[in-house]
Amino acid sequence: MPLLSVDRVTRQYAAGEASIPAVANVSLTLEPGDFVALVGPSGCGKSTLLHLCGAMDRPTVGTITLDGAVLSRLSDEALTRVRRQRVGFVFQFFNLLPTLTVVENVALPLLLAGRGLAVAEPAARALLDRVGLGGRLHHYPQQISGGEMQRAAVARALIHTPALLVADEPTGNLDSDNGARILALLTELNAETGVTMLLATHAAEIAAGARRILRMRDGRIESASAPATTATAHPDAPAV
Repeated sequence: MPLLSVDRVTRQYAAGEASIPAVANVSLTLEPGDFVALVGPSGCGKSTLLHLCGAMDRPTVGTITLDGAVLSRLSDEALTRVRRQRVGFVFQFFNLLPTLTVVENVALPLLLAGRGLAVAEPAARALLDRVGLGGRLHHYPQQISGGEMQRAAVARALIHTPALLVADEPTGNLDSDNGARILALLTELNAETGVTMLLATHAAEIAAGARRILRMRDGRIESASAPATTATAHPDAPAV
């Protein structure tokens, strides 16, 4: 049974008296443990499709089923629970809270889900150790590098053991070496944890790290293919 099923989904936005489809009649499925990259030019609908799949938006037409739940049938409160419990998010600009330390940022999703600090903080520490930030626990976001901030964002996205991780241009604000490091980390975590990953990117070398590539244009999926090569971190890339 697919973890994610998108069936003939369209998302339209009003533009004056007109209606513009950001996503148009898209269908796709992701199996548990998949790692799929969405590629295409700016404005092609990648981010909109990610938001729909991650229960951050609702389709105008069509059905999205995530982990057995038909998202269009859920109340706003139930969609919030889906996002908190079953989906992890990684964005281009990290979105770490500047007034919280790294370990506090990563523990936050568990605290919002009602887990106590006695559970949330040890889990955050263990995950930060896994992503190479065990020495940055009590630093604030402005005190660490961009690559380190994105590693913290990845840890935060995985702290509640989601079924689906949605990553929107996760390397777009990093240099090529740090971007390769983040891709290697996502690939390792996909293999280790079995979390299903749906990633949007402009970069062909980042998409090459996925198991399947979906190419979008004008709100539609034009083609699907396996990557021609597998991306790996540059051997001389600095730690991030």
